[in-house]
Amino acid sequence: MNYGFTNVAAACPKLIVADCDFNTDEIIRLAKKAEKDKVSLLVFPELCITGATCGDLFLQQWLLSSALKSLERILEASHSITAALVVGLPLQSGSLLFNCAAVIFQGDILGVVPKSHLSARDLRCFSPACRAPGSIELFGKSIPFEKELIFSCLRDSRFSFGVEIGSDNSEVIPASAKLSLNGAFIIAHPDCTPEKAGNAEIRLSSTAAQSARCVCAYIEAGCAMGESTTDEVFSGRCAIFENGGLLAEAGAFSEKELLPAQIDLDLLSQRRLSSGLFGQAEKADVITFDAFVECREITRNIPRDPFMPFDGDSAERFCLDIFAMQAAALKKRFEHTHSQKAVIGISGGLDSTLALLALCKAFDMMEKPRADITAVTMPCFGTSRRTRDNAEKLCSGLGITLKEINITQTVLSHFSDIGQSPEDHGVAFENSQARERTQVLMDMANQQNGLVIGTGDLSELALGWATYNGDHMSMYGVNGSIPKTLVRHLVSFWAGSCENSDVSDVLLDILDTPVSPELLPPEEGKISQATEDLVGPYILHDFFIYHTLKNGFGPAKVLAMAQKAFEGQYDRAFILRWMKVFYRRFFSQQFKRSCMPDGADVTGISLSPRGGFAMPSDAVSRLWLDEVNRLEAE
Repeated sequence: MNYGFTNVAAACPKLIVADCDFNTDEIIRLAKKAEKDKVSLLVFPELCITGATCGDLFLQQWLLSSALKSLERILEASHSITAALVVGLPLQSGSLLFNCAAVIFQGDILGVVPKSHLSARDLRCFSPACRAPGSIELFGKSIPFEKELIFSCLRDSRFSFGVEIGSDNSEVIPASAKLSLNGAFIIAHPDCTPEKAGNAEIRLSSTAAQSARCVCAYIEAGCAMGESTTDEVFSGRCAIFENGGLLAEAGAFSEKELLPAQIDLDLLSQRRLSSGLFGQAEKADVITFDAFVECREITRNIPRDPFMPFDGDSAERFCLDIFAMQAAALKKRFEHTHSQKAVIGISGGLDSTLALLALCKAFDMMEKPRADITAVTMPCFGTSRRTRDNAEKLCSGLGITLKEINITQTVLSHFSDIGQSPEDHGVAFENSQARERTQVLMDMANQQNGLVIGTGDLSELALGWATYNGDHMSMYGVNGSIPKTLVRHLVSFWAGSCENSDVSDVLLDILDTPVSPELLPPEEGKISQATEDLVGPYILHDFFIYHTLKNGFGPAKVLAMAQKAFEGQYDRAFILRWMKVFYRRFFSQQFKRSCMPDGADVTGISLSPRGGFAMPSDAVSRLWLDEVNRLEAE
């Protein structure tokens, strides 16, 4: 299976202005070279057969007839090439000349797209697309000749593309928008924009934004340095985007002939399906062709940690944005409820640490003293010295009011009431502690006219790793859309940017502490209950969460991507083992999410029943688990 992955490429051939034979040799050479990479769509620059800087030579019949002969040569060579080719050239129709892109597939011209948005210089020679006749006679055949053509593969309708030439992407409503609304998942962009100092970033951000807006892949192929430098310089800049993300780039003057990338048509299809915005425009003309687009090997980079998509300065901004959103959400809730104080259970673990840091930022924003935050540590049977010490040090360093309430005797009294043996370490033994802690927090909040701030994260919600009406419940859940792996990044970011070395040191030790609910007695003073030993590695579960909920992928594709992402770390059997746990727990624990507390979505993935993720509590996981079982049997 190809799981929707398709190889595409932008080409930047060497060229000589007005030498059609040389340029055609280069186009054919690169098309054959791309064949080795199993490319399904290859996009060449604008007017690449002649060169884009021919000026009034475009009005010479000899150049035009040579370009037509070159097109015929490319057409003949394409019989042995499996990729669809987008090639730029000037074409005459009657008494008008057009700047065109011909779409070629295995010996056929599927269609010709004329350029619409022309500069004053272009208008010396070319006519705009609005004057195109609708069809053109080429080599004895009538070929569609329109601006908004969609080329769609019969074997996989997701492999459908349109063409947007050069400055047509700067129109108020560009062709790419209309083409995308009508079902084109890929936009081919033959271009001849000259290089200008400082414009690169603008061009990239503009194209990225259009790719995101259209939920499409966008292949930009720029003219090479062989273009004339009489008045301008061309750099051969190429780029490939997918839903706003840059997959590949050939920077200015890189002299890179081919820029390949692997796009995920399944991802684009799922994103469009969830948006409900596509397929609503007036219908464009669709031209079908029978290409074999299967791609058996995943060659693109698959991040192990998809919730943390940035690094460097972008990572810092990403973390700052999340803290700002968490704080703003808390500020609004405190102002609306007229609550004076905050109450939070602090364990010395990652989740409660992140929630406490967000609370500090919110109180700073409200200009309220941090002493109005009451952090409650409630040691019981499983509390270790290390986590208790870290909780105390963290609160001291942040200027938080810390209160310790040992709940051991209260829980033992409750055991006596319900006839639970303290030696029976089953579910009731663990959950009684979690529910007692929640009762303490709620009652303390009532005493202080305060709010209980929940600490549970997205990973725990997805797996149902929370005690119903225990740590499952709060008055506002600040971490509800943040998975465990991202919690770790955020705490690490705070540790690295904190000016208080004492706080930084304790945060680093918290990061180094095994994740645990600490509900079972420690062994020799150390944590005896490691969460990831019980439910599996959070980095795997967060990978499953992202690609199942955000992208809507099924088990087979998630497995294939996980094998690529975790190659050398986890083998296929290990991934399948915990994938089965994920699907089983995700479906069976929906009832806890059906009544989860309010909490702002800060990552774009929420399990809130109020719009984040709607699923009945009695939906079954059989289809997903059957597929996992089939994959195990392979």
